[in-house]
Amino acid sequence: MSNLVDGTSAARNIEVLDEVGPEAMPDVLELLEEAARADGQQAVSEQGRLQLRGGRRDGVRHLLLHEDGGEGGPVLAGYAQLEVTDPVEAPAAELAVRPDRRGRGHGRALGSALLETSGKRLRLWAHGGHPAARHLAQVLGLSLFRELRQMRRPLAGLDLAEPVLPEGVTVRTFRPGEDDAAWLAANAAAFAHHPEQGTLTQRDLEDRMGEPWFDPQGFFLAVRQEPEGERVVGFHWTKIHAEDQLGEVYVLGVVPGEQGGGMGKALTAVGLRHLEAQALPTAMLYVDADNTAAVTVYERLGFVTHETDLMYRTET
Repeated sequence: MSNLVDGTSAARNIEVLDEVGPEAMPDVLELLEEAARADGQQAVSEQGRLQLRGGRRDGVRHLLLHEDGGEGGPVLAGYAQLEVTDPVEAPAAELAVRPDRRGRGHGRALGSALLETSGKRLRLWAHGGHPAARHLAQVLGLSLFRELRQMRRPLAGLDLAEPVLPEGVTVRTFRPGEDDAAWLAANAAAFAHHPEQGTLTQRDLEDRMGEPWFDPQGFFLAVRQEPEGERVVGFHWTKIHAEDQLGEVYVLGVVPGEQGGGMGKALTAVGLRHLEAQALPTAMLYVDADNTAAVTVYERLGFVTHETDLMYRTET
């Protein structure tokens, strides 16, 4: 499906697509890379980039803003993605404008198109909290309501106590194709109230397992032995950003009923030790600023805030 958003001018038009085709994909990816180099921060999250490249997905729309390029023809000047999958929260969006096309009102035009396409209910990410993004949110009448912190700490000289797991629990690595369903169930339970992580599907998992960075040896499962077999009760999925020489606490979770027994601390140590063994200088993670308990734990482990992503939303 494709349509032009109302209110576009002769100088630009915005096309709304259910899927970005192969003819437009190189231009969109190039735009995102240029924006990331200019900003020092990806404007579209990992999930958004996977959804861009992964073909049509229910509830995901793509907005392509083309500017009149004169004799050279239209130029892709902006991209936005809208995800309408949360049954409760307003649709979530991310957008990017090509660096050499900024200052021409394209960000505002994309934001207005997102509002129109979402039915005036919108949550908009400002990754890195750049001033221009904050200004755009204000112009669109959006209010700040979520702060996601990226925290980092050196891995050199990591001094963590030997992980102590609850009785009956052992740790092993993830087995692709065998552990998928069990991990998805544990992830959904551990992140039942999380707006993104708790809704991951088999397709989302397969997308990540298909990425070059995926390594099952860095994906740790805590399993409890029970009469009917083992049950996944916690996990620490690590990720290595080879180009940036960063190790990430990618996903760390403990299922309800197992929390408060030190499993999270033990799994954190297991993953950080793994990252240290890969000779990486720095570890990073993301955590919501209002998750005071988690922030406190990470600060005690030596993590400090490196940068902040902000999410804005409509009042309705």
